[in-house]
Amino acid sequence: MVGLLLGASLSFTGCKDDLLTEITELDVPRAFSPTELEAIVVERTGVRLNWKAVSNADSYTIEFFDNAEFSGSPARTVENITFDQLPYTVSGLLGETLYSVRVKAIGTGVDDSKWITTTFTTDAEQIFEDVNLETLTATSVILNWHAGEAASTITLAPGNITHTVTAEEIAAGQATITGLIPETAYTAKLMNGTRLRGTRTFTTLLDLGGAIAVNPGDDLNALVAGASAGDVFALMPGTYDINADLVVSKSISIKGAKPASKPVINGLVFKIKGNAGLSLKDLTLIGAGATVSNQAIIYDEASDNAYGPLVIQDCEIQNYDKGLMYVNVKARIEAVTFSGNIIKNITGNGGDFIDFRNGLANTFLFENNTVYNSVEARDLFRMDDGGSTNFAGVTSVITIRTNTFYGVSKAKRFLYIRLASNQIHFTKNLIAETTGYYTNQASTTITTMANNNYFNAPNFTASTTSNAKNDTGTFTTFDPGFANASAGDFTISNIDLKANGIGDPRWR
Repeated sequence: MVGLLLGASLSFTGCKDDLLTEITELDVPRAFSPTELEAIVVERTGVRLNWKAVSNADSYTIEFFDNAEFSGSPARTVENITFDQLPYTVSGLLGETLYSVRVKAIGTGVDDSKWITTTFTTDAEQIFEDVNLETLTATSVILNWHAGEAASTITLAPGNITHTVTAEEIAAGQATITGLIPETAYTAKLMNGTRLRGTRTFTTLLDLGGAIAVNPGDDLNALVAGASAGDVFALMPGTYDINADLVVSKSISIKGAKPASKPVINGLVFKIKGNAGLSLKDLTLIGAGATVSNQAIIYDEASDNAYGPLVIQDCEIQNYDKGLMYVNVKARIEAVTFSGNIIKNITGNGGDFIDFRNGLANTFLFENNTVYNSVEARDLFRMDDGGSTNFAGVTSVITIRTNTFYGVSKAKRFLYIRLASNQIHFTKNLIAETTGYYTNQASTTITTMANNNYFNAPNFTASTTSNAKNDTGTFTTFDPGFANASAGDFTISNIDLKANGIGDPRWR
């Protein structure tokens, strides 16, 4: 009986060993299929592909189809891709096209794997080059694209302008468009039949015949004091040493005559009164040496009526000691817009970056700006409830999008908003190198917070400050790979941030 049991035990043990051998030496007839195929559009007409490796693959094959059904012949095939080449980028696809892509694994001595698939749509093609501001005029533009690339027409809006591209222009990759309207924002589209090949926006220059020309030796204070509502001052290139307050009591515009050579204005503080509006464009404003308060823009007179719009566009602003904008009087501004500016070295010595104490803006838009090395110990956007006290019932709509913030408000709040009624939309901003956080104010209403990137900025998602509002939605923490942040070059190398349109567009 014992012998029988021992024999059975030995027999069972031998069977178990054979089973283990079979599991560890699994023999399959085909390669395993890759998994988690991801496609991200890059540089408009390229795609970055990534997937999980499989153990019995030597290489991978990619096929692209310009339809959803994988019908017909592939539009492109890429073979012999090894896993160490991933993520793998394919460039030069057609623009504005839905592609279906599939990937299979190739192994030795086994059949190819089954395909894994996904789809993506490329962006519009872009073969237009940047507009050369040196050749741009009030009524004409020279548009350039890659020489020899086929095109049929260039359309411009507004105005429904259509320019037929000649063979000579195709060979040169250049066309001149005339008859434009001064100070007008145009969108130009390069077409080849019905296919869009490039889009470029530009704004024609001032018509100096319709503007007041100002030279560095002129008395800007006296000119503005004698201005009429609606006057436009065109500042010629050069350096303007003002070092004084400039009182603006009528709605005017002050603009650089040549955007490629911005005039440099030293020590100028704008003091706005009389419900005036103000537009500043293509200027370099340097605060060092300014007198009285040393904020760039100060609202200096209380009013029950609305101030005209404030627009600051495509300017460089630096070295103001106290802040950028200050509203400590009863002032309601129709609209405030900061767009396309580079702002640096705003100290915050006794004030905040944007500082509303007793006023507000119906709408406040801060987009496509770069702000760095500023207000390290102060709040970035401050809007106190004094504005709501003075203008009960007004909801201030605050939009902050596609900006790059580097080394700002390192110990304070980005959104110190205490207005009784506010809506904040904070999207696609790149925040780096700060220990600041969003807010700890119950009255701060963040209506939309999405698709922001935080690099070395941990407190925007995990602040332990009492009552802090953290980003708990969709965000990333990628290293932007700035080209040279210490020198003010925030060009990013991270492909995900580029593809998702995060931060100031000039750096993507």
